[in-house]
Amino acid sequence: MTALRPPLSIRRARLEEAAALTDLAMRSKALWGYDDVFMAACLAELTVQPAAIEGGEVWVAERDGAIVGLLEVVPEDGRAELRLIFVEPGCARSGIGRALWDHAEMRARAHGAQRLALDADPNAVPFYERMGMQVVGESPSGSIPGRMLPRMAKDIAARRQCEKGLPGGTGRPFIAKPGRA
Repeated sequence: MTALRPPLSIRRARLEEAAALTDLAMRSKALWGYDDVFMAACLAELTVQPAAIEGGEVWVAERDGAIVGLLEVVPEDGRAELRLIFVEPGCARSGIGRALWDHAEMRARAHGAQRLALDADPNAVPFYERMGMQVVGESPSGSIPGRMLPRMAKDIAARRQCEKGLPGGTGRPFIAKPGRA
């Protein structure tokens, strides 16, 4: 008999969780085997800012009362930037990343974004490609001078009208048919 996993919920982050969320981001980034010097250089960029939490677009994935994932979406001018998306290392490959991704797209669309973009850790590119992102260029790292990161983007406008709760939305998933854009 297979044990059932507790359900996953996604909620807004709380101000008092900023330090714990920063720790989660650092643990998750370290999973790629970066050394202490590299990780120390990333701390400022991976710090979850209280102002971002107050702005309302920092989200946590929670399972059985424990925070197991983190997401920050920054909407601006018809697009959205995915600033942070991290999963607790012991929970990798359990569907949390996909759930956070789906939430990021939903939040971006709710803000009217037509496109979702991010600067990817090179190790995370395969995950983002599975989410439908494409490499569109390079961006300089905000942490490591001289390091270039894959710039990735995804057009998210196609599904916007299909989401429940949005004007014109049916709540049914969008399925592209051959011959239709």
